[in-house]
Order: sequence, then structure tokens, then C-alpha cells
Amino acid sequence: MTPLRVVPRLLRVASVLLAWRLDELVDAAHLFRPLKLLRLLLARPRPNVASLSRGERLRRALTELGPIFVKAGQVLSTRRDLVPADIADELSLLQDQVAPFPGSEARAIVEQELRLPIGRLYARFDETPLASASIAQVHAATLADGREVVVKVLRPGIDAQIARDVKLLRSLGELARRWHPNADKIRPLDVVAEVEKMLENELDLQREGASASLLKRNFASGVDLYVPEVHWELTSARVLTLERVHGISSDDIAAIDAAGLDRKALAAKGVRVFYEQVFRDNFFHADAHPGNIWVDPSRLDEPRFIALDFGIMGSLPEADQYWLAQNFIALFERDYARIAQLHVAAGWMPSTVRLDELEAAVRTVCEPYFTRPLSQISLAELVVKLFQTARRFELTLQPQLILLQKTLLNIEGVGRMLDPEIDIWAVAHPVLKRILRQRYSPLRTLRDVRKRLPEWLHHAPEFPELVRDALREIGRGERRELADSVTLKLALDNARRQHRTLACSLLGSTLLIGAALLWTLAPQHGIWPPLGAGFAGLLVFAIGWPRPR
Repeated sequence: MTPLRVVPRLLRVASVLLAWRLDELVDAAHLFRPLKLLRLLLARPRPNVASLSRGERLRRALTELGPIFVKAGQVLSTRRDLVPADIADELSLLQDQVAPFPGSEARAIVEQELRLPIGRLYARFDETPLASASIAQVHAATLADGREVVVKVLRPGIDAQIARDVKLLRSLGELARRWHPNADKIRPLDVVAEVEKMLENELDLQREGASASLLKRNFASGVDLYVPEVHWELTSARVLTLERVHGISSDDIAAIDAAGLDRKALAAKGVRVFYEQVFRDNFFHADAHPGNIWVDPSRLDEPRFIALDFGIMGSLPEADQYWLAQNFIALFERDYARIAQLHVAAGWMPSTVRLDELEAAVRTVCEPYFTRPLSQISLAELVVKLFQTARRFELTLQPQLILLQKTLLNIEGVGRMLDPEIDIWAVAHPVLKRILRQRYSPLRTLRDVRKRLPEWLHHAPEFPELVRDALREIGRGERRELADSVTLKLALDNARRQHRTLACSLLGSTLLIGAALLWTLAPQHGIWPPLGAGFAGLLVFAIGWPRPR
């Protein structure tokens, strides 16, 4: 039952949908169907509504309903496996632009948050905003030392508005869970949770500042991507002060050409930066539309991007990151059997799926694309088609991948605007293979082992007793979930793997320490003994290191 407190807001939603003549959406929702009888009383049609496409009508309706519906529409624009293409194209145009609130209120919020008069915080604070969105607006300012900054200020009362609309969105998600025929695969409540988390993050400007700092550290050289500096002494949960940067929006092709920048080099660099963020750093800008990705006009020899607005950042669980990278590699190499195996191994599909049928379905989708020149293949479009096909095989939506899908579409769109002939595959494939080689190299493995070895050694004395106690409980029937032979075999296999990992880690560490001692204390024996001991240590580590399952 929908809580009574959200009913007025539901009526408002229905009224706006009807006003934009989105009758099919009202008809599809059981809760709204009785309102059809009152449609003439609820809302009058908006001007010229009959001449607009259904996608444009939906986009305008979501804009009228407010920030949370704009965010939900932006998320839906990435789900082209669920949303028709014409609607997805329109939703991708949703812009978070609203009328500004008075600059005097922004000044008061800054003074309240930072607990000082504005004149002691900034040498100059411009009350006319540079930009205004539904959650915050941005003002130009100057520090006492003359440096230019921008000050982002949350809207007054936005927390209460977001909380109210989140309750409504949960109610709509609950309706979809009950009535949508594919609710178990779409998982609407999980999608709502992703939108809620996204909004919660955007309401904390200190978190946004931390995200900007981490992204700046990941691209510290500034060669490919420049991130503005955060001024922490002028930042709080409701106020964020950043270095002011100047650039060209990445979709302003005329201005980029006029500046003499190499668009082909920029397009390839954008693709590389995306894969480095996702698979090297596991921390990516998830709102990478052209308004947030600028081009630095001062760098003619080595063009680079400038990142803005760090309210929506993404990361993936380590397991999903691994499976996704392997899926991309298999797709680049047209290994359809491996794609099918990876989907099941990752748990994205039930183990009962016939791999040969899934492989055939993936091949059917992909092969027509590979008849085109690689420069004409849209990776984002192909991924969407694969999701549409996978739904027939009971694909379970992974909500944590929604932001990644959105970012992939945005980055490919920017790349195609800068260079319509870019070969996304040729750029992305070697970058991804290089990142994976570095990530799973012996040296990376050694560093990971060094971090975890103290914990393993700390718990090693307890392990035999834990195994003995577990076996006693099984023998007494107290742990029946382990009593069947298959589960018990898995448990024993896991125990053996842990013993092997621990033993190999200890032996490998001993060999590496021995190699270091030989090199330091006995140089008269030459390089080969320590080199051999070090290689043996790395080999032992590789043998004992647990493989992804």
C-alpha cells in the first residue's frame, strides 16, 4: 500500500504526465488508471504538445517534475536495453538547469557554513551565479592572494525536497516491482537505491571535494586530464571552493578548431582516460557529458581534458571489475564462447543457462557489426544490443553497472564528436590489455601479498582449530548446511587453497628476503644467485596466489 503522505505528490506526477499527454504511461500504472476519468480536471494540455514527439514530451515532463525525476531520466537514458531508442535519445538531453536562487542567500549560506564574514573569506564574491542547477549553484570569487576560484553552494531547503521525492520514487519502484512483468530482472527498487545514493552523494559537497582530490591524485601528471585544486579551508558539507579553470566545452567543435587543437589526438586520449579510470584506478567520473568535460585551449602540443563537477563518481566491486574487463577483452577478440562463460561465472546469469545457446545468441548480435570497418562500430551500441539479447537468458541487472553504462555512452559520444572516424576498438583494446598486465603482474601480486601477509600470519595459528571445530559441528549435525557432500567438498577445497596460499606466501617471502640479503651482503657471488632466488620467490607467489573464481 502506498503511504498516504506521498499520495498528493503522486497526483502531481499524474497531473504533469497527463498535461504532456503521456497517457500511455498513466494507463500502464495501475494506481493512475482511475485518474483517466478526471484527466480534464487534473491538467490542461501544455501549448503545442501535439506537435512534440513522445520522447520530447517525457523529457519536458521530467524537467517540470523536478531534480530527482531529471536524475531518474538521466539514468533511464543509459538503459537502452529497456527504453525505446527514441525515448533514450531524448532523455540523454536532460539538462539540470533551473532558475537561480538569490545571491544574497548564497552569501548567507557561505558565511553560516564557514563561520566568517564573506569579506574575510574571499577578496571578492560575485553574487550573480555563473551557473545554476537543481541541487546547487556556482559563484565566481577571488582569494586574498589574487587566485580565482569558484564557490559551489547547495540550494536552500534542497535536502527536504529530495527526501520527499525519494519517498515518492520508492513508492513508484514498489509499484513497478509488483506489477511489471520483468521486475525480477529490472530490479526497480535497486535502481531507485542507485538514484538515491547518487543524490545523497551530490548533497555532500565535502564528499565531492574528496572525489576531486582523489581524481587529481590519480592523474597527478596532468598530461591527459587536469582536475581543479580543492581549497579545503573554504569547503564544508554545503560549500565547495575549487580553483577556477578556463576551457572549451568538448562539444564546441568550432572553438576547438579555432584554437588549433588536434581533435583526433583528443578523441583517442578521451577513450584512454576512460579505461584508465575504470580499470586502472577503479574510480571514474560518472557524469562525463560535454558540459563537465572541457578541453584546455592552452595546450597545443599536448592537448588535454579538464574535468568538472565531481558529484557523481563511480567505482565497481573488485569482482565485477575483473569480470567486466575480461568481457571487454573477449568482445574485442570476438571470443563469443568466453563471453558466455564469463556471464555465467560472474553470476550475472543462472548456471542453468545453456552456454552453447548463449554463445550462438552473442555471435548473432556481434557478427553483423564486424562486417563494418572498425571505425564505424559503436561499442556503446553493441553493449546495449548484448544486454537486450541477454535479457532472454534471464540476465539479472547489476545496478552498480548503471553508472558505467552511462559513462561509456557519454565518452563514446564525446569521442565521436571530436573525431567521427575514431576507431574506438583500436584505441581501447591495447590500453585495457596493458592495464590488466600491470594489475595482475608478479610485482603487483607481491605488493598485495606484503600488505596482507601480517594479517594472514596473525590468524594462521587459529586456522587448524577453526577447521577442527567446524568438523566437530558437522559431525554432531549442528551445521547441516555443510553436511551435503558437494558443499563439504567446496569447503575443503577452499581450506586447501588457503593453506597453499599461506605456505607459498611464507616460502616466497623467505626466498625474496634471501635474494635481498645475498645482493646486499654477498655481492662477490655476482648477480645470478640473488636473481635466481628472487625469481623463484615470485614463481612460488604465482603458484600460491588465489585465482578468481
